[in-house]
Amino acid sequence: RLMPDLPKFDDDDLKSYGDEEEEPALSPPAALMSVLATQELLLENILECIPVGEFAVIQPLSDEFCLVLGYLLTWKLTLAFFKAASSQLRVLYSQYLRRTKSLNKLLYHLFRLMPENPVLSGQNSEVLNKDTKTFFTEDLHLNVK
Repeated sequence: RLMPDLPKFDDDDLKSYGDEEEEPALSPPAALMSVLATQELLLENILECIPVGEFAVIQPLSDEFCLVLGYLLTWKLTLAFFKAASSQLRVLYSQYLRRTKSLNKLLYHLFRLMPENPVLSGQNSEVLNKDTKTFFTEDLHLNVK
């Protein structure tokens, strides 16, 4: 709930970022970027032997699953932060992500985590027709207890 309110604090400092000779960049919240950097390293250790194009099988409720879920949820917070920022701030934040290569790492990780065939569990994965339900065609309902 706090992420949409955070960019307001950077709006006041926006004028001071235009004076630099190199391309200006502004970090999203430091605590969020610190967590993201740690998670990137952990995920890289988990996925290091899997090339892009192949997919990793992560068992639900394993330690790896929790790390991957935490990484993806951190990106969800980051994107919520970006969505709430003004277009001028988005440019500065995106420059920061470009310099740290965080977005490249996200795509690299996603292409190794994405299943080859995202069929919902409970279906026969051998019979694929136009009525097959996938993670992309159905709403996901999470019941957290």
